[in-house]
Parts: sequence; C-alpha cells; structure tokens
Amino acid sequence: MNSPDDSIRYEYDFQPEIGEAVDVLAGLKWLRLPLPFLLGHINVWLLRDGDGWVIVDTGIFTAATREVWANVFSQTLDNAPITRVFVTHMHPDHVGCAGWLCERFGVELFMSRDEYLLCRLLVSDTGVPAPEEGQNFYRSAGFSADQMVRYVELFGSFGKLVAPLPQSYHRLVEGLTLDIGAYEWQVISGHGHSPEHACLYCPEQNVLISGDQILPTISSNVSVFPTEPAANPLAGWFESLHRLKDVLPDDVLVLPAHGKPFRGVKSRLDALIGEHETGLEKLRELCRQPQRAVDVFPVLFKSKITDSNLIMATGEAIAHLHYLCYEGKLEVAKVEDGVRWYRTR
Repeated sequence: MNSPDDSIRYEYDFQPEIGEAVDVLAGLKWLRLPLPFLLGHINVWLLRDGDGWVIVDTGIFTAATREVWANVFSQTLDNAPITRVFVTHMHPDHVGCAGWLCERFGVELFMSRDEYLLCRLLVSDTGVPAPEEGQNFYRSAGFSADQMVRYVELFGSFGKLVAPLPQSYHRLVEGLTLDIGAYEWQVISGHGHSPEHACLYCPEQNVLISGDQILPTISSNVSVFPTEPAANPLAGWFESLHRLKDVLPDDVLVLPAHGKPFRGVKSRLDALIGEHETGLEKLRELCRQPQRAVDVFPVLFKSKITDSNLIMATGEAIAHLHYLCYEGKLEVAKVEDGVRWYRTR
C-alpha cells in the first residue's frame, strides 16, 4: 500500500547517497545501503558506543553491500571497532549481513526471539523443494498453473540473501532498556509485518529507530504465509499501531528503514490505520459476490501486481480476508478444486 501523508514533517531536506553515511545527531549516523528491489535502498543506523559503534540493521548479504560496509569501516569510521549488531526483524534487507558482521568483529547479535528463530528456520529451507503445504496454500488463493511453477522455482531463495546467523544471540524483548554509549534505548515490540519486530526508542534524544514498523510513505507488508495458514497478522498490526500511538510523543524523530526521517508520528499512525480500514471496507463490498484471494488485489493495492510482488500481494490479501473472517464479517463460501472463495456475511 502506498499513500503519502502530508501531515508528517521531514526533518532533513537531504538524503544520503547509496553508501554514504551522514550525521543525523551527535553520535548517530544514517547510512543507505543498496537493494536490488523496487525500493532501491535500506536505511541503517550507526550509534556511537564508547570508542566503537553499534550497527542497527545490516542490508542484504551481497557483494555490493559488503563492499559498502568495507568502505564505511575504513573511511567513515576510521577502523573504529563494531561493538554490537542489532537487527529490528528477520527480513533479508535487515538481517542479511548480520551473521557476517558478527563473525568479522567477534561481537554479539541482538534480536528478538521470534525473529531469530524464524530467520534460522527460513534459511534452512535453502535448496529444499517447495513443500506440498506451500503449494496447497497458494493454489487455494487462486494461483494459475504458471504462477504455481514460479512459486516452486523461487522457494528457498530467502537464505541466498542472508549470511548464516550466529549460533547464539542476545534476546531483545518489549520493555528492555539498553545502554548504548551515553544514552539509554528502550525496546518497543511490534507485530504484523513480522512476528516480533523490535523498534529502539531513546527518550532523552526523542528518537525512534522504527525499522519497518512505521514508514513515512508506504505501509509495510502484512501477510499470511504457508507456515501459519490460519494466521491473523492484521489484528497484531492494528494493535501495535494503536499502542505506538499511545506511548510515543508526536514530536519524536522517527528514523525509518525506507524513506526519510520525519516527525508527526501520531498522524502517520492514524494514516496507516486508516489505509487498512478503508481497504477492509472495500473488501467487504467486493465480496458481496464470492472472490478468491487473487481477485481482491484491485481494492487493496494501487500498484500493479506482477511476478515480482505476487507472493507479498497474495499474503496481504489473505491477511485482510482472514481479519474480516475472524471479525465475523466474511466467510469462506465454498472451496472448489482446493480454491477458497470468500463472501461477505
């Protein structure tokens, strides 16, 4: 979903070039790493920690990303040590280089339990054939024969972008307070986009490293996947957004994983909630006639759905359908040849 919010206020009239690290605050650097995806970049953050630096999020594990990191270490950081590696959640653009960085510097990985364990599980799928459960899941959504072939071909690709994680980690959990350099940072957990997303909040500096939990111009993907086919992640997403609205001051400086730092978080959270609520209302109207998951894309997404974003779009469509089913506003009207048809109650 993409819906720019005019009520937010961007803090800076610049953004770093890919591979460039710039100072945002004293002891806090903003680095952009390359992504071979539509977004083109991920923001990662460097926090001064005594004589060294803490890394928050790491980019995907590619030669291009590792080359950027090498330049940052030797030039921007003048070979100062890395003291710890933090990961907000387990998606490859955030966790990809974490294992490599931890091994290179001999430091500990900080990550929530659900994110760490699921990441290791998904990496273990590399090179494994697509399971029958996964094929049944996407077939039930209405995938064509060609789309099923594409799913089978892509299965297990997650681990190709993620370096092996360390065999142990330091657990991030809601409410945990950590000393990083001269400041205390609090962990605020979120759900829906990923199982146990960890944001980092520094009240003294009034700064939130939001990962993908709060983005300025797009709504993060909220999906159901074959590993938990009856999941209701949109309920967790709504709960997290409402809780963040309650606990964060409106003038907090939000440092997102994509886009530019901004203020006006309460308005942005309202907009994110509103986008999904609008989509749900459109979905109820559409489903007055039975629909498959792949039929509902036009009322949920402005972007064209292609092979490159089909899995994410399908997962998010099912998340919205499930939410309405759990709310008693939708039902599975019929199942024909393994395909589910949803209808408004």
